[in-house]
Amino acid sequence: SDTNPNLINDGSFLYAATYPEYSPGSGDSSRSRSDVTIEFYRKVDANDSSHTSNIGEGIAEVFSVRTCFAALQNNGAVITWGEDFDNYSSVQAELTSEVSKIFSTQEAFAALKNDGSVVTWGSEHGGADSSSVSSLLESNVVHVFTTDSAFAALKNDGSVVTWGDFDGDNNFSSVSSLLDSNVSHIYSTSKAFAALKADGSVVTWGNSAHGADSSDVSNYLDSDVSKIFSNQFAFAALKNDGSVVTWGGQNSFSGD
Repeated sequence: SDTNPNLINDGSFLYAATYPEYSPGSGDSSRSRSDVTIEFYRKVDANDSSHTSNIGEGIAEVFSVRTCFAALQNNGAVITWGEDFDNYSSVQAELTSEVSKIFSTQEAFAALKNDGSVVTWGSEHGGADSSSVSSLLESNVVHVFTTDSAFAALKNDGSVVTWGDFDGDNNFSSVSSLLDSNVSHIYSTSKAFAALKADGSVVTWGNSAHGADSSDVSNYLDSDVSKIFSNQFAFAALKNDGSVVTWGGQNSFSGD
């Protein structure tokens, strides 16, 4: 048996990670682990874990989906372990350097590179398939936001690119013209996004049961919103005068 009970054996590597409990942050549901202590070991003898050498030095952050981890090294390279996603091999060469940040849904990763391009891999149902918007992700992306199964990329011109799975309910096409410019930040519930624009207005899209339908309060979201907060089903917008506007799913977790 392994000499260190915290080491995880996937057959060719042993690895151990220590990181704080994950708490969703308002507006960015990326599953990031900061202040990570992580060690990787290559097994010399499959039956003797005492002969190991550390190969994972220089880990900056660790990110996770349900069945896989991705570690971002200080040199901009990415190491992954866990489930072997079929599409990882097709993008692996793009992840050997120049990666600045990794974002994740429950089942997919998106790597933001120093040149502003985005590389995705993982489960198609988790948002890994960005082929329909690939030309828009080749440059100028400054940040990526996530729901449980979709991504939204904010570009340096204030436009938004979105892709992924919204459980068959996505109104993005009806609001896309409002997201061509002047978006300053994006917030999310588990299946919807809310974009805060520079003029204080709010645009929502995604699954209507999880906060994408803000039609009942749209007249309150035309201006003067300073920040947005969210839970799994609902959003709450804080306005400049100190008032709050809330909308979302009709259940005990919502803000209605």
